[in-house]
Amino acid sequence: MSCLSKNAAVLWTGGKDCALAHYEAVLAGHRVTCLVTFAPESGEFLSHPLDFMGYQAEAMGLPHRVIPVVEPFRDSYVNAIRALGAEHGVDALITGDIAEVDGYPNWIRECSEGSGVQVLTPLWGADRLDLLHRLLDRKFRVVMSCVKSPWLTHEWLGREITAETMNELQALNRVNGVDPCGENGEFHTLVIDSPLFRHALQIDSFTPESRDSMHTMRIHGVAHQDK
Repeated sequence: MSCLSKNAAVLWTGGKDCALAHYEAVLAGHRVTCLVTFAPESGEFLSHPLDFMGYQAEAMGLPHRVIPVVEPFRDSYVNAIRALGAEHGVDALITGDIAEVDGYPNWIRECSEGSGVQVLTPLWGADRLDLLHRLLDRKFRVVMSCVKSPWLTHEWLGREITAETMNELQALNRVNGVDPCGENGEFHTLVIDSPLFRHALQIDSFTPESRDSMHTMRIHGVAHQDK
């Protein structure tokens, strides 16, 4: 990381990677003032529902800015990031990116060039299993909100990532190549507790939904849980 940020925004999806990156950035001394989600105007976040992100933001006592992006997406991202800096004083964007995906460079870093907003990637280049161990050691609670066949079946939906889950993912990696962190889209997650949460979240109930090879959870109720 470079110079300490006084007004950083976390690029928020509600999943484990952005939550861990947020925590690591705070430990390093950066001051996080808001969460930011870039969202297409049409379409639904099946893996990371926007209303659930709102519950997470409330649990951390942070504002959550949902910024629409439209085609052409690159221009839209560039303009949105410039506006974050110019209009809201954001001096850094923190992302949970771990590595290049399919050989493509970091999209947010590219779109931030010339904006004056630095991009911080606390997890970049980290070992996949080490990241999962960090989550468990620091008492994060994370559930699977989306899984994809043929790597995982719908029975994995709602399962919490634990030491046992990690062992199962490592065993599956040897069978079908699933990435233990889901970096290739094999699964997505939602954080229900972290060291930065003032209260935990509890998913009261959900309905599994399937579309082609993707299985997601339609969440029906979320409750606060004292820590």
